[in-house]
Amino acid sequence: MTQLTYQPRRRYLTRFHPKRVPHMFTDVLVLGSGIAGIRAALEIDPSLRVVVVTKDQVELSNSAWAQGGIAGVLDPSDAIQNHVADTISAGAGLCDGEVVEKVVEAAPRLIRELSEFGARFDQKDGHIALTTEGGHSHPRVAHALGDATGKEVMRALIEKARGSSWNEIWERTFTIDLLTHEGECKGALVWNAEHGKTLVWAKQTILCTGGAGRLFRETTNPSIATADGHAIAYRAGAKLRDMEMMQFHPTVLYIAGSSRHLISEAVRGEGAYLVDASGHRFMFEYDERGELAPRDIVSRAITDQMEKTRHPCVYLDLTHLPDELVNSRFPHISKVCQEFGLDLNRDRIPVRPGAHYMIGGVEVDLEGRTSLPGLWAAGEATSSGLHGANRLASNSLLEGLYYGIQAGKGASQAALEIPDRFNVIPLESDWTEPSGLRELNLVDLLNSLSSVMWRNVGIHRDQEGLTAAASQVDFWERFVSQREFSTPEGWELQNMMLVARTMIESANARRESRGVHYRTDFPETLEPCPGHVSIQSS
Repeated sequence: MTQLTYQPRRRYLTRFHPKRVPHMFTDVLVLGSGIAGIRAALEIDPSLRVVVVTKDQVELSNSAWAQGGIAGVLDPSDAIQNHVADTISAGAGLCDGEVVEKVVEAAPRLIRELSEFGARFDQKDGHIALTTEGGHSHPRVAHALGDATGKEVMRALIEKARGSSWNEIWERTFTIDLLTHEGECKGALVWNAEHGKTLVWAKQTILCTGGAGRLFRETTNPSIATADGHAIAYRAGAKLRDMEMMQFHPTVLYIAGSSRHLISEAVRGEGAYLVDASGHRFMFEYDERGELAPRDIVSRAITDQMEKTRHPCVYLDLTHLPDELVNSRFPHISKVCQEFGLDLNRDRIPVRPGAHYMIGGVEVDLEGRTSLPGLWAAGEATSSGLHGANRLASNSLLEGLYYGIQAGKGASQAALEIPDRFNVIPLESDWTEPSGLRELNLVDLLNSLSSVMWRNVGIHRDQEGLTAAASQVDFWERFVSQREFSTPEGWELQNMMLVARTMIESANARRESRGVHYRTDFPETLEPCPGHVSIQSS
């Protein structure tokens, strides 16, 4: 285990005074409306008041964008231990065996529970249809709407949450910072355009704010994935772990000038080939599993092949697959490709890797507790020990469900034991902003940050690149952190710069290659495993 410290320049991003800001009181505050946040909210005792805060519409989350599915042992020819072994193998020595056992064992029950909530999974012969994805030894990935599993699962969960009288959902509300007093989390400072800043006091808080993909120029993530949860937890004193572990998805639709779109792992699971610019099928030259190798291997192989061919992408070839299979399994992907004049049945699809899933995050135990009392966490904002150094395909929605339930149960029980005596604490947020500061071009800064991260902290890393990235981000952060912004765009940029530094520090500390973390200057994987890299504000 390696322990790092890095001090944020500010404890709170903005000034507030308890006598001049409205106050709201709740039993449990849930930050985030993805699969982890909504599932956590559903677990809270009905006698308690729950407020769910989400920075955009409740339907917009990384969970809703998930295409592939949810992994679980539903086929009698499969076994729990197979799923455990596949998860641990993909995790490259950093998985927590107990966590993997418990989450994988719960998977069949959690998938069936979603069906009971109203999620309509694709069927085959009267049973939930299952497919294979990279790293899985058996077909065990349940999917919905062909290639829009997250959208269907979130529809069912959100409908159930909205039908619960004790859940209150605040949309388009940005969480600026967690409130802390004497080492405990007491709620959060939030903002929306209608009411401005509000202090939300909570007996217990659950952090489910999702990922950090927008740190990188090439990403599958929506614009909301700006590492806010990682940043607010870090400023509040919570421990982060494995921040160097960002998973890059091998196949992102690459059309110059357009936004990037995920091309699901399930496309290769159903038999698609990866070919280079000359039509050469290259994956077996890198791994005996070919296109079904784990994502880190496929991503590096694609990057290497692009360098060999001096071509900006490779191609997914589905033309040998039956038209009926392609059309029924991938309607969403097909529709996206059609916008650019591409036919999945006839054309090769240009793809290249992009940042996809943040494996590192706020350290949690099996119950979803963080190192900060009063704060629980679940989902992509966390490091639970399930994914290790490389997440196995379709284990992410599963983790969100499992830890959402765990954190919801724990926070609910803790809140029930705390009496209804809310005290307004005289928090301190005094700081000064230098006068005469010029207005910043936030879009330019964000583009510059994501380009540096993609170039120096992306799929291939080395000491020279990491040092250069640290120096550049430090320079930007010095003048960006001086400013007090009044809109989410500024706060998001400050959050991303802080999280970028924790990622760079962690990547620099891990002087080996393991899973999604690949150091060209330290290409070997150390044995025994040196353990996790943790980082915390001093």
